[in-house]
Amino acid sequence: MSLAEAPTRQARNSAALWTATGRSRGHEVVRRRGFVAVEGDERAGTRVLVQEPDLDPGELAELGELVRRAAGPVNAEDPFGATDLSHLGMRSWQMPVMLRTPGPVAEPALEVIRVRRPEDLRAAERIVIAGFELTGFEPYRPGELFPAALIGEPGVDVFVALHEGVAAGACVSVVDDGVGSHYWVGTSPDFRSRGVGRAVMLGALAHLADLPVTLTASKLGRPLYESLGYAVAAPATWWAATS
Repeated sequence: MSLAEAPTRQARNSAALWTATGRSRGHEVVRRRGFVAVEGDERAGTRVLVQEPDLDPGELAELGELVRRAAGPVNAEDPFGATDLSHLGMRSWQMPVMLRTPGPVAEPALEVIRVRRPEDLRAAERIVIAGFELTGFEPYRPGELFPAALIGEPGVDVFVALHEGVAAGACVSVVDDGVGSHYWVGTSPDFRSRGVGRAVMLGALAHLADLPVTLTASKLGRPLYESLGYAVAAPATWWAATS
């Protein structure tokens, strides 16, 4: 898999994650040639995953209607950086799509578990809500961000890193059509700067060593990912609006 292919594969993988998430939450999933959207409630909001760089006028008009009728915040991911949503009153920023080619993965310095128990899923959920400052999910309601059904979805896994037996970091990995990707790589605020992010990434990557793996990196996360063998493929544009 080449760097040029990474935006398309990231688009497909992200759609797989959010389709699984929407299904687990009981939210409506809208599928079109150029985008996939998950219409959530006032707390979860609406998620749009652009799938092609050339949305047609009908698709753009439907996206506009999705944004206007959204019950909560709207977030849109465009790995191609080609779709302008500024006319919908949305703000934008860029983050790089990155690709790691198949290769050996080092052992994590901390214990990393693949989540199977409800209490571990709740721990992962709390870490991600705190680590990403997802204030829309506060006050906390168990199972709202990560429903129990999510870990039963094909190709979806949640991982937790333990620091002296305490859940300290989390991430979600998705395998779709022979490509892996990572989402929600977060560290509890109480355990930052202790190698937790690296550990949870290595633990999740161990299951994907033979696959190409993509992700979209924040400015803070990019140095970690580069140290793990990821290379920048292209800039993705993200859009957000509040209801």
